[in-house]
Amino acid sequence: MKLGKFPTFFLLMALAACAAAIFGALHNQLSYTVGPDYFHSLKFAQFAIPPEMSPRLGAALVGVQASWWMGAAVALPAFAYGLLSVPNAQSYLAAGIGAIGLVIMLATMAAFAGLIGGLIADATGLLDASLTPPEGVDRSDFLRAGFMHEAAYVAGALGALVAFWPIRRARGLDLRRAG
Repeated sequence: MKLGKFPTFFLLMALAACAAAIFGALHNQLSYTVGPDYFHSLKFAQFAIPPEMSPRLGAALVGVQASWWMGAAVALPAFAYGLLSVPNAQSYLAAGIGAIGLVIMLATMAAFAGLIGGLIADATGLLDASLTPPEGVDRSDFLRAGFMHEAAYVAGALGALVAFWPIRRARGLDLRRAG
């Protein structure tokens, strides 16, 4: 099935939001494992997760709610650029899917780097003077899960720039093919 560029734009935006939601749900399974109190004392209340819900499902729902919009926000600039600049809708779709994949890879690597940073901060006490967990949240859980979350968000924001790379590449390839 061939799509025009406008339907492709909306499809890519929906895919970016869905990919971010799935990333958030999966990411939170790991961050719940390394920092359950971060969720029980902070995130479940923040996202109105009922206490009777399974904590794993609750962590996944927090991830979906906290992440879906990030996918759309990160994708919008690059996908709008692609809508205006990539001549071929099929190239645009392929480049957009590649951009989503790159951003997910970047956020995954950053989340693991954040976990390592949180483990180091926890073990060394290096940031204790400047970083205080919210009242009632276990310090170790806060550092491990919190660093993971923050690193993934920073990488997602940087992903807004990285997402241009496959779009610009598709534009260049289409223009070379046409001319």
